[in-house]
Amino acid sequence: MKLALIGYGKMGREIEQIARNRGHEIVSIIDVDNQQDFESEAFRSADVAIEFTVPSVAVQNYRKCFAAGVPVVSGTTGWLEHLPEIKEACNQGQTFFYASNFSLGVNIFFALNRYLARIMNDFPAYEVKMEEVHHIHKLDAPSGTAITLAEDILEELDRKTGWVEGREAASDEIGITAIRRDEVPGIHTIEYESDVDTIRITHDAKSRKGFALGAVVAAEFTYGKKGFLTMKDMLPFCNNKK
Repeated sequence: MKLALIGYGKMGREIEQIARNRGHEIVSIIDVDNQQDFESEAFRSADVAIEFTVPSVAVQNYRKCFAAGVPVVSGTTGWLEHLPEIKEACNQGQTFFYASNFSLGVNIFFALNRYLARIMNDFPAYEVKMEEVHHIHKLDAPSGTAITLAEDILEELDRKTGWVEGREAASDEIGITAIRRDEVPGIHTIEYESDVDTIRITHDAKSRKGFALGAVVAAEFTYGKKGFLTMKDMLPFCNNKK
């Protein structure tokens, strides 16, 4: 498969290595200094583009991919106010795969989080909160992964109606604490606390490798497909609602 990479920081380089090891060809690498390559024949020849950049340029990158007719797999977070536009483009024939986190372990954690929240809906004595820790270079807070976790809890926990970060949570809100420290790849903790005990689940990423591998596998899954895709399309257990 021919891949284009958009964003060539630490994640981009990790994705490149894994993609080559899996037998894929990297036909184009686009970063801040060669934006004109979106219009190149090499970029247009890509079967899929994998995009890991920053929120301020992500949507513009997606539009350029659509203009070139190249399907997109993106792990950039912090741009979801533009999601209706991207979904509409997919309705018009474009292909886009989005995940707030491509790690297989994190997606297992998502499923565990939903299941635990479903149980806790019957136990109002437990108060829920969340903490996420990432490296100092991460621009958005809370993380896209934390937002996904919170929104999944909200679907299951009737006593909560929203989430908040940066201030004390009201009784009907999930409080999220976002910490930026050193070079931490990502730690997410969900905590349920009552007067008598605490139940805590944590996912602690050891490196970026799991995220990069998941992005390449998602590109393999996306190849030849149309429309708006997520991990729920690729991983059957992500659709478990029972």
